[in-house]
Amino acid sequence: MEDLLDRAGGPGLLFDDDRAGPDDRVIQVKTVDAAVPLWIIGDLHGDLLALEAALAAIARETTGPGAERPRIVFLGDLFDDEGYGLEVLLRLFELILEAPERVCVVAGNHDEALSYDGIRFASSVSPADFADFLNGHLSHEWIERAGKLAVRFFGSAPRALFLPDGLLVAHAGFPLADLHERLAASGDWNDPACLSDFTWTRAHPTARRKLPNRFSRGSQFGYQDFAAFCELSARLGRPVTHLVRGHDHVEERFAIPPAYRAHPVLTTVALSRRLPREAFGPRERVPTLARFVERSVPQVHRMHIPAALIDEIFPEPSAGCRAGEPSSPEAPR
Repeated sequence: MEDLLDRAGGPGLLFDDDRAGPDDRVIQVKTVDAAVPLWIIGDLHGDLLALEAALAAIARETTGPGAERPRIVFLGDLFDDEGYGLEVLLRLFELILEAPERVCVVAGNHDEALSYDGIRFASSVSPADFADFLNGHLSHEWIERAGKLAVRFFGSAPRALFLPDGLLVAHAGFPLADLHERLAASGDWNDPACLSDFTWTRAHPTARRKLPNRFSRGSQFGYQDFAAFCELSARLGRPVTHLVRGHDHVEERFAIPPAYRAHPVLTTVALSRRLPREAFGPRERVPTLARFVERSVPQVHRMHIPAALIDEIFPEPSAGCRAGEPSSPEAPR
């Protein structure tokens, strides 16, 4: 991966050829071949089980002689919230090395929040247990190198994709209403405030409008806010009609709020368990992934993982092992 990122012209990931320049984080995708499967995997937060289930489901859908190898877009938030953040990160790197032109990773807020100052890792978001794990293993060269590689990789990762059929792909949302006038005047999609909104904003399921709160990066938007953004993006030459995102850990692991019927919004996350910060609901969940459908909301696929397997991989803390507790690289996991 280090060699790949050092390569002249960049790593050559999916949609990299559509970047306006090496620093472009908001990519206007020129073409998408609808005949080649394009899958979208939402938040994982160290859920290696859900990731492998998603890859198995994608493989099952890719059948027949001469079938096109699928492309995958990750919506970010690979680590934190306990789980197996390092393993998920390394599995992602394996997929990239196998076929970089078939993998795109949109940075999530937990991904971009990870930093390294030359001595220790830190994170500007909570929970930040992956940074704690890396700092607890600084004596292990390859773990430290993996952490530094993650910081570098997500620093250059896109924050949003504008697909030609009108689909906006982002971890969280879109530039909120208070940025529209400035964006209309400048046309600068890479404005730091815009990049932050693509990565941090939250969808309110029923509100018409929400006032942006710049004192909190997690400010919400409503369905009329999204409609206003769709109108603005069309004027700026990037028509948007619908959105796929992660970020909000909805109980059913996917949601399409009816209030957004004029401009649909799909939230999809790949989490097979209740996260420690989720107060309610069953421990075992049904993670989802989505398949791109041209000019439509992506098709949701639910992955029914046996509850016993989820409990085995993510045991109750009372079983003597905190779920996903960082362990030394020598310890069996």
